[in-house]
Order: sequence, then structure tokens, then C-alpha cells
Amino acid sequence: MKKKNGPISLTDADVQRARRHLMRRDPKLGALIKRVGKCSITATSTREPFFALLSAILSQQLSSKAADTIRGRVVALAGGLERLTPARLLELDPAALRAAGVSYPKISYMRDLAERIIDGRLDLRALETAPDTEVIASITAVKGLGVWSAEMFLMFRLNRPDVFPVGDLGIVKGVQQHFGMKRRPKPRTMIRLAENWRPYRTVAAWYLWRLFD
Repeated sequence: MKKKNGPISLTDADVQRARRHLMRRDPKLGALIKRVGKCSITATSTREPFFALLSAILSQQLSSKAADTIRGRVVALAGGLERLTPARLLELDPAALRAAGVSYPKISYMRDLAERIIDGRLDLRALETAPDTEVIASITAVKGLGVWSAEMFLMFRLNRPDVFPVGDLGIVKGVQQHFGMKRRPKPRTMIRLAENWRPYRTVAAWYLWRLFD
């Protein structure tokens, strides 16, 4: 695993190791892993962190298609992805963002994110090596970003190996189906059941999502 003087992040070799580990620990999950094939979670680690968090805000309560459309409009307003910096975002006219489909609450969340990065309250570079708990605390301090958003950042941007988002509906349904439960499990039950998948719960979660693809 890659280690930058701090917490580890998954490499492609680690993902293969995780697959073998999970297949040994949980044959039923192993059957799903074999059926789905390669886990591609490391492919998202190159996404620029500001854009990753901005996307998390824009995606809230929207379908993937709608979120992609609005995200594209915001990028266009900024003059392209390479120009979409915190400073550039603050220059954008709120009325133009609203016309692009961004709600006023989300505009305030986006601006709060940009302001925190500019004034140093949110140090994106420091998140690369911060413990998972500190990453969650830093991200949830931003308006509109909760624990789920922080966990998605940990999993898909930082590729941390052992994150299990018990508040994600897809994971809740995945655990329910995987263990043949009549009712949707509570978070404490999910945490207990997922203990068997440590230290690769991120990879296990990625495969549980595939149950509904």
C-alpha cells in the first residue's frame, strides 16, 4: 500500500490482495467477487480533491444523470475544469449558478467550501496523510457535507482501505441481501457483520454496490 508519511491508500496490487483476503474470509462474497471481476476503485484517486468535494455537493439528492448535467454546466461557467479553482468559483455569479440548475443552498455550500480552502481552514493537501477520523471531521465542518460525503472522499479520492459507509442506502441493501435479512439492518449490526472483512471493508463495500448494478 502507498504510504505518504501517514495513512495507507490502496494500490492496484492491494486491491488484488484484498480480493483474495475477502474470498477466503467470506465464500459468498467471494462468489460475487468472481462474478463481478476486477475492482476499479483506484481509478478515481486522480480526481482533483476540490472538484471531488464540489461534485459531492452538486450530486446531493439528484440522479447521476442530472448531477452530471449540472456539474458540466458549472465547469463551463468556470471556463473549463482546469480553471475551476476555489477562487474562480467565488467569482461566479450566484444567479448564473442558479440558472445552471444549482439550488441556492448548494451555492452557499460550494462557496463555504471554496472559502475554507482559500483561508486555510480546510487544507486539502493535509487530508492526504491525515487519519480517517480527521478527514471526516475536516470535511463535515463544511456546510452541506456530511459523514457520507466524507466517507466517499476517503474511499474514492484517498482510496483508504477500510471504510464502511453504514449510512449509504446501497450498502444497507447490500448487507441485507448478502446476509439474507428480512429487514434492513441497523448501523451497529452492519458494523458487527463487516468485522470479518477488515482490513479491506472499502473493497467489500465496492462489491456490495455491484449487487444492484
